[in-house]
Amino acid sequence: MIQTTDANRGPIEQLCVEAISLLAVDAVQKANSGHPGMPMGMAATAFELWDKFLKHNPLNPQWLNRDRFVLSAGHGSMLHYALLHLAGYDIALDDLKDFRQWDSITPGHPEYRMTPGIEATTGPLGQGVANCVGMAIAQKHLATRFNKENFPIFDYNIYTIAGDGCMQEGITSEACSLAGHLGLDNLVVLYDDNHITIDGATDLSFTEDVAKRYEAYGWHVQFVDGDGQDRAAINKAIEKALAHKGQPSLIKIRSEIGFGSPNKQGTHDSHGAPLGAEEIKLTKKAMGWDPEKSFYVPEEVYQLTRQARDKGQDAMCKWMDLFDAYAKEYPQLADEIDSMTAGRLPKDIDEMMPKYKVGDSVATRKVSGAVINAVMPKLSFYMGGSADLTPSNCTHFDGVEDFQKDNYAGRYIRYGVREHAMGAIMNGICVSNLLRAYSATFLSFADYMRPAIRMAALSNYNTTFVFTHDSIGVGEDGPTHQPVEILGSLRIIPDLTVLRPADANETVAAWKWILENNDKPAVILLTRQNLPVLEGTAAMQVQKGAYALNEVAKPDVILIGTGSEVQLAVDAAAQLAKDGIQARVISMPSWELFEAQPQNYRNALLPKGAKYVAVEAATEQGWHKYIGSDGEFVGMMGFGASAPADICFEKFGITTENVVKAAKKVFRKK
Repeated sequence: MIQTTDANRGPIEQLCVEAISLLAVDAVQKANSGHPGMPMGMAATAFELWDKFLKHNPLNPQWLNRDRFVLSAGHGSMLHYALLHLAGYDIALDDLKDFRQWDSITPGHPEYRMTPGIEATTGPLGQGVANCVGMAIAQKHLATRFNKENFPIFDYNIYTIAGDGCMQEGITSEACSLAGHLGLDNLVVLYDDNHITIDGATDLSFTEDVAKRYEAYGWHVQFVDGDGQDRAAINKAIEKALAHKGQPSLIKIRSEIGFGSPNKQGTHDSHGAPLGAEEIKLTKKAMGWDPEKSFYVPEEVYQLTRQARDKGQDAMCKWMDLFDAYAKEYPQLADEIDSMTAGRLPKDIDEMMPKYKVGDSVATRKVSGAVINAVMPKLSFYMGGSADLTPSNCTHFDGVEDFQKDNYAGRYIRYGVREHAMGAIMNGICVSNLLRAYSATFLSFADYMRPAIRMAALSNYNTTFVFTHDSIGVGEDGPTHQPVEILGSLRIIPDLTVLRPADANETVAAWKWILENNDKPAVILLTRQNLPVLEGTAAMQVQKGAYALNEVAKPDVILIGTGSEVQLAVDAAAQLAKDGIQARVISMPSWELFEAQPQNYRNALLPKGAKYVAVEAATEQGWHKYIGSDGEFVGMMGFGASAPADICFEKFGITTENVVKAAKKVFRKK
């Protein structure tokens, strides 16, 4: 950390603060869209953090031991872009001028992988705070496993700026409650307490004492009163937060939104719209800047802020020298770090997998548990967990220890009943560049964490979402726990791979695909009820997304099923054969993987003009792109009911008999 004194808070530093603020103002004005108020109000805080505390390297944004900074209040993205530009990241002034424009690297909200230096996709409020909890968990785990005396290989901290909106979101409460329980003292939340929302003053709907709430969570809480411009006080608060051990830190900064704007400071008028050309001129004039100049950065500002390049490069080089010495002293640990960075799997991964034979009957959630138990002890880069459903989700594995305040070496996280936070925390773990995360809940609760799933897909986080109890097969728990519509809703999320295996062999193959594909998130959907291991299910075929279980060269009808309903299609095909109707049975564990196959494979498997029946214990959303307007769907038309699983399937007509009827109906159509 670079030490600071009041003496080095002279005019040049104030000029840097104003440059950050005015770059944001100009970019929002040029785009005619955006949020200038928050960057103006938090420019002083952000400058103090980046100039005096943040350990980072603009020339290598992926340096493993960098501090992480996340703008949870992502609507203020121009604050972050201005900081990145001034520090010397690969973001030119022209990129700031292209703010919110097509094909620019400065989108309206920060996007992971798009802009150098952006650690996570933020914008949906609270996601960033929860991501930071995941990042803090990752750092604590890595430090405990790998740091040795005189070798602090992983000693980075996590910082985020959050606003009143973040503090109102439930995900923030969930994540910060868990962070307090875990004592994550490497996490510092800078709370932009500006008392303004889009609607107006926060007291329209938000009058609680946030500080006391965080104290109740087990956080260390500090206050910086005034207008957010007292950089000496901000500096001391951050220093104190970093020195405090055993608790995460909240620094509540009473700021002024739109600071510096003569007519819009402190009002919601500066929150989500450009200040306007005349107000910008007045603002610049009040600051002593030329009101006619836009996107202007004085050379002396660059001279100070671009020192981050040399400082960062020097810090990284010293760390690399430290790691070289560490590798000589602890070669096995260094090799493990290298392997984790590359995401390498053991060569004998296939031999590790559990084996099943035709005639076995087992719930796919239990098969998933067997896979986890077999491979996770050897995959040290994975952290697991569950939202208080570990025995039902089958996510624990032999020998794993819980990640707790007194044991950061543990690899299993007890998330409690906090599904939304769980999803975002997993995302935060996965952007550590070293670790991956899986965790689970019932599929019926997937909507509690849907924004985090969506962010994973949008950002290509390699998060693994495990959902069990995937259909009306849940039975007696009833319609509240029978996710009839959620399967279809997950399939419509772009860049999300959804896998619903038909039996034990497909479940093993689905997990293998997940482990081997490290660049996108995946969802695996699993049954509560036992399923028979079917003849013809093939591990190598699952990666194609859909394949035939039987050989029928010229089928009279094609039956397509997923998950537990594939067995109904198999049984229906046998009955149809007795009536002289030849049916091809298709298992389709993943629409997304099937769509990625060559067109000739798809056409051969599902030829145009064929007669189709699809069977799935869910709503029919999307199925007609495969079965056509003349095809028949056997599935759910409404919510489920509380009854034993077999009764539910019978009463809702998801039976072999109804698949046969549907097949005969389409067969007779001209």
